[in-house]
Amino acid sequence: MSAWAAAKLEGNVMQEELRRLVYYSVNAIEGSADDIDHMLRDILETSRRNNPKLNITGALMFNANCFVQVLEGPRAAVEQLLQRFHLDKRHKSLAVLAFSPIPERAFGEWSMAFVGARAADGRLEAFAAESGFDPTRMSGEATLDFLHKMVLAQDQELRQSC
Repeated sequence: MSAWAAAKLEGNVMQEELRRLVYYSVNAIEGSADDIDHMLRDILETSRRNNPKLNITGALMFNANCFVQVLEGPRAAVEQLLQRFHLDKRHKSLAVLAFSPIPERAFGEWSMAFVGARAADGRLEAFAAESGFDPTRMSGEATLDFLHKMVLAQDQELRQSC
């Protein structure tokens, strides 16, 4: 049974609609590459600890320049997190690419999947330059598709290396 199915309310009480948020923001974290890496680890640890309590799943992509994130869950929980991101000084120029009802989750297996590299590692920036990945010019659907493919590819690489 999926986490969403397990979270359904019993009886005739209507359950809250499942929503997907896709956004990007400019990274406003300052400091050395190690400082940024430490902050990013804290973000991921907090997300992975708190998201299951809120029935939230998703994925985060980070490079030295921006955050790209997909969150999926009950509307109220997703809206609450979006409000927190708007107030979070680690983000600037936050732009919502999509916020819509969905029939099922794309990241149902991950409390918070991550695609990224050390702040000092320019692989994602090089990939973005090569591929033309620019979240400011992409639709929510294209961003979701890109991030989902990246997470699946990374997950497959990790499984093969074990």
